[in-house]
Amino acid sequence: MLSPEGRLQASKQLPSLAWFPVMAVVALKLLVHLAARGSYGYFRDELYFLDCARHLQWGYVDDAPGIAVIFKGALLLGGSLPVLRTLAALGGAATVLMAALLARELGGKSFAQAFAGLCILAAPIFLAMDGILCVGSFEPLFWMGCALLALRIARTGDSRLWLGFGVVGGLGLLLKYTMALALVCFLAAFLLTSLRRELRKPVFWAGAGVALLLFLPALFWQVRHHFPLLTDMENIRREGKNVVLGPLGFLGQQVQLLNPLLLPVWATGLVSLLRRRETRAVGWFYLLMLGAMIALHGKNYYLAAAYPVLFAAGAVALEQGLQRWSWSRGKAWPRGVLGGAAGGLFLLLIPAMVPLLPPRRLLAYQRAIHLKPQRAEVNHHGPLDQILGDQFGWPEMAQEVARVYASLPPEERARTGIYAGNYGEAGAIDQFGPALGLPPAICAHQADSYWGLPPVEPVNLICLGCSREGLAPQFDSVTQVAVHHATWGMAEENRPIYLARGLHTPLRVLWPRITHWN
Repeated sequence: MLSPEGRLQASKQLPSLAWFPVMAVVALKLLVHLAARGSYGYFRDELYFLDCARHLQWGYVDDAPGIAVIFKGALLLGGSLPVLRTLAALGGAATVLMAALLARELGGKSFAQAFAGLCILAAPIFLAMDGILCVGSFEPLFWMGCALLALRIARTGDSRLWLGFGVVGGLGLLLKYTMALALVCFLAAFLLTSLRRELRKPVFWAGAGVALLLFLPALFWQVRHHFPLLTDMENIRREGKNVVLGPLGFLGQQVQLLNPLLLPVWATGLVSLLRRRETRAVGWFYLLMLGAMIALHGKNYYLAAAYPVLFAAGAVALEQGLQRWSWSRGKAWPRGVLGGAAGGLFLLLIPAMVPLLPPRRLLAYQRAIHLKPQRAEVNHHGPLDQILGDQFGWPEMAQEVARVYASLPPEERARTGIYAGNYGEAGAIDQFGPALGLPPAICAHQADSYWGLPPVEPVNLICLGCSREGLAPQFDSVTQVAVHHATWGMAEENRPIYLARGLHTPLRVLWPRITHWN
C-alpha cells in the first residue's frame, strides 16, 4: 500500500479533465436524444415500469426495485413521454462523461477523453438503449463506477476506496440483479491479478458488507416471495423465449451492436488493459463476463455496460500511440481525422437508430446503409426492430377497449373488467385508460400478477392478447368485438379483442393457474 505521500504523487500524475471537448461530446449526446424525446410512443417496458412505480415495493418478478424508483420520479414529474426520454438522455450523457473519467484515470489526455465519448455516440446499442427509459440507461454507470474505483485502488493503493466500491455495487444490485454476476466476475478478476492482496484487508470485506447491506431489502423480498426471479429465468429457458447464440454468434453480435468499425478501438482497449499490471483486473472482468454471458445464453445486449470501459482504454492506447509514432508525433491532423471519423459514424447512425424520421423513411434509411438490427427474442416480429416497434399501437389499443367498454349498458359495464394477456397491454390500459374512463387492467403476467385482482371481481371481461379457444371453456359466451392492428407495431399485439361474458370460476380461484412469468 502506498504511503499518503505516494498516493498524493500518484494522484498528481493524472491529466486534467478536458472539460470543453468532453462536455461538447456530452452535450451532443444529450441533444440528439432530447430532439427525439416526443417521437413515436411509450416503449412496452416503459409502460410496465410505470405500473411498477405505481406499486412500489422492494422487488418484482423480473426486476430489482431501482428501476421502479426511477419511474416513480418520472411519475412525480408528470410521467409524460418527454419526461421519460429526458431521464434516459441524461443517463446516456452521464455514461459519456463516465467514459471520459475512465480515460483520464487510465492516463488519457483531452483527445482520449473526448474520443472515448465519441465511440459511445457511434455505437448503435447506446443510441438505441438511451432512446428509451430502461435499466440500460443507467446500468453502465455502475459497472463503470466499479471499474473506475478498482483502477484507482490498483494505481494508488488507497484501500479505503473499497467502501465506495461497495456503495456502487450495492446500488447497482438495486437497479439490476445482473450486477450480482458482475460483482462475482470482479471478485474472480481480483483473484487472478495483483489485487488479490486486497482481499486480505478488512476494508475490502467492509465494502462487501456495505454492498450486501444495501441489497438486503431486495434479497429479503425475493426470499419472502420464494425467488420469483429464478422461476422467471427457468420459464424463459424452458420456453425458449430468447434467441440462443453460440460463442461465435454472440461475439459477432457484440461487434455489430458496437459498430464493426469501432472493433479496433475496444479490442485494443482490452489488450491494453490486460498488458498492464495495474489495469489487468478490469480486462479480466470483461473476459469473465463475456464467458458467463455466453455460458448462460444471455441476450446479445446484456454485456453492453462493459464496453464503455474498453472504449476508454482503447482511446488512451490510441492517444499514446499517436504520441509515440514518428509520423503522428506532434501533429494534430491524425487526432482530427479519428475524431471526425467517429463523429461521422455517429451522424450516419442517428437517422437509423434515433426515431426522428417517420417509420417508413427510417426503414428505407436502414436498408440504404445496410443496417439490420438483430432480434434478442424469438417471437418478436414486426416491420421495425423491437425497440422501435414496441413503441406503436398502445394508445390505439386503449381507445379500442374504451369504445367497447363505453358501448356496454351501464349495469353490464359495472360488472365488466379488462383482462390483459401481458404487461405491455396492462401498462397501456393503466397509462391511457384513466382519461378514457377505463378501470385498471387485470393481468396475471410478471409483477402485475401481484396486484392484478380488483377488490370486486368482474363476471365479464374485455380480453386482450387472448385466444377464443383459451377463453371459451371459462365463459358462457365469447364474442369478438374489435381487432387491434398497428401497422408499425409488433405482430403479436395485432390480434382480436374479445368480450367474454359469464365467468364460470371466480378469478381469485383461477389466479394461480393463469399467473405466468416469462
